[in-house]
Amino acid sequence: MVVVALVIAVAIVFVAQDRWRRGALFFGGATLLAAAFRLCLPTARVGLLAVRSKPFDVGALTLLGSAIVFIAATINTLGIG
Repeated sequence: MVVVALVIAVAIVFVAQDRWRRGALFFGGATLLAAAFRLCLPTARVGLLAVRSKPFDVGALTLLGSAIVFIAATINTLGIG
């Protein structure tokens, strides 16, 4: 949980510096990282990442993380950069 929280903190720093696309990519990556941890670690070790059953948690986190990464990678830059 701490590793995922640190990656989210990095994402927040990027968004605060007007690097919203990079921040969104980091946030999506943190969600995918959480899915990987939930898949690989035993339930006793994942802490707050365990919300429901393991298949549901992994599926939901993977779907959400993939959607965030896809949208952040494909959205128009609004004319900047």
